[in-house]
Amino acid sequence: MSIKGKVVIITGASSGIGEATAKKLAKEGAKVVLTARRKEKLNKLKEEIEKDGGLAMVVTGDVTEKGDFKKIVSQTLEKFKGIDAIINNAGLMPLSYIKNLHTDEWDTMVDVNIKGVMNGVAAVLPTFMEQKSGNIINISSSAGRKYYPGGAVYCATKAAVKMFSEGLRQELAPKYGINVTSIEPGFVATELTETITDDEIKKDLIPMVKDLTTLEAEDIAEAIFYALAQPKRANINDIYIMPTDQKE
Repeated sequence: MSIKGKVVIITGASSGIGEATAKKLAKEGAKVVLTARRKEKLNKLKEEIEKDGGLAMVVTGDVTEKGDFKKIVSQTLEKFKGIDAIINNAGLMPLSYIKNLHTDEWDTMVDVNIKGVMNGVAAVLPTFMEQKSGNIINISSSAGRKYYPGGAVYCATKAAVKMFSEGLRQELAPKYGINVTSIEPGFVATELTETITDDEIKKDLIPMVKDLTTLEAEDIAEAIFYALAQPKRANINDIYIMPTDQKE
């Protein structure tokens, strides 16, 4: 159960699950590549990791831009001479009721939550296929399994990530030795809810979660570490992790 020396790219590393995962993996000996759009936060995280004896590099980028991913991969290969895993974590959750037609937010969720994951996979895949190894970890959600009010588009994007992950596993694992995992958390205490602009959702969501003890980002980081630390022969397909208090 060791990931010492592995090179891991983490998208959305500036906060939440991405930040917690970077700290956890660096503590376990991985070389972490921190990417997001907020350079100041990434640099601060890098300093924290290195202060604790870890190794990190920062490459800013937007997951919706294929060119940015090419830069991330090329700089990673230049510095660390390899890539062992990518964690496609960047995502948005501006929940809204369909009738309110927040169509710009729908587009953004599709671009970040689905296309961002696909861009990340496409960027690392040539390296993984050539070396016949690698881990692709995609952050889906329990929302990818079951719809909840206000989540039609968000749930759809996370269902797409879950199914894309299964397709990747079936096509890539047996032939190229590339392991693929879909991580599917329930409610997690992160910045995601701060992107909600629909006033009706805000009113309805607060009572739903106010008495709920949510998961913490560190819980998801532990699940990611578990998937990464398995021997190559073992592919952890899905990790479905819910708050104990959450009914559905």
